[in-house]
Amino acid sequence: MGLDSTLETKGLYARLSWQIIGCGMRAHTALGPGLLESAYQECLCHELKRAGLQFRREMPIPITYREVTLATEFRLDLLIEEAVVVEVKAVEHILKLHEAQLLTYLRMTGKRLGLLLNFNTVHFRDGIRRRVL
Repeated sequence: MGLDSTLETKGLYARLSWQIIGCGMRAHTALGPGLLESAYQECLCHELKRAGLQFRREMPIPITYREVTLATEFRLDLLIEEAVVVEVKAVEHILKLHEAQLLTYLRMTGKRLGLLLNFNTVHFRDGIRRRVL
């Protein structure tokens, strides 16, 4: 990958992060903290549509263990523009486990950028974690 394509990729990720976080902020401003994760996810999806972003919701990802695809799978909350994994939370505190979960999802999908968005905060900015694999 050349320097130009690396800069282009970084620019794409920066733009997507900015747009996704903006959508999250609008949803958080409208709802405030204290609701269930499903309510925030629904409103975030509405904002993503309004912003013209393509996404897949509750996307099933097969689990491969020692070259065998297992009969179980996990589901990503959101995959946006086929590039950014978004995990939606509505918890009192983001735990190291939540961040580890996001990194695992990045590894398993081969995606490089993940956002962990916790809507159960007074200030949405305090509930944002951005991770790059």
